[in-house]
Amino acid sequence: MEHSALRAYESAARMSTSTRELEATALFKAARKLEACQRDWNAADRGTRLEEALRYNQRLWTFFQSALSQPDHHLDAALRGNILSLSVFVDRRTFEVMANPDKDGLQALININRNLATGLSAKPDPKGASHQ
Repeated sequence: MEHSALRAYESAARMSTSTRELEATALFKAARKLEACQRDWNAADRGTRLEEALRYNQRLWTFFQSALSQPDHHLDAALRGNILSLSVFVDRRTFEVMANPDKDGLQALININRNLATGLSAKPDPKGASHQ
């Protein structure tokens, strides 16, 4: 699932560079916040930091969901649908970790965010070819 997310965003070359960079930066930030919680799992303030990291990630994905749900969004419908399906997984995993904190449960969220951010950071191919 994570690799398809990377390919999906790599093929979204029509996005403006500034939007891509902003989204990549936000995804990398979310991944770092989640990784910090995972790394310092036994810290006294874990609950507060975990909630903050999960809420940040949730707000970010809610933004993506809202933008991708717009009928005039520039991505084709199939690609939007794939990313929206991925967002459903992110929501489900986020709520699972909120209900039953588990540091290993964070790994999928971290991987998805990092893979999407990496795809967004890649320079779009001017000919529209996908990167493998």
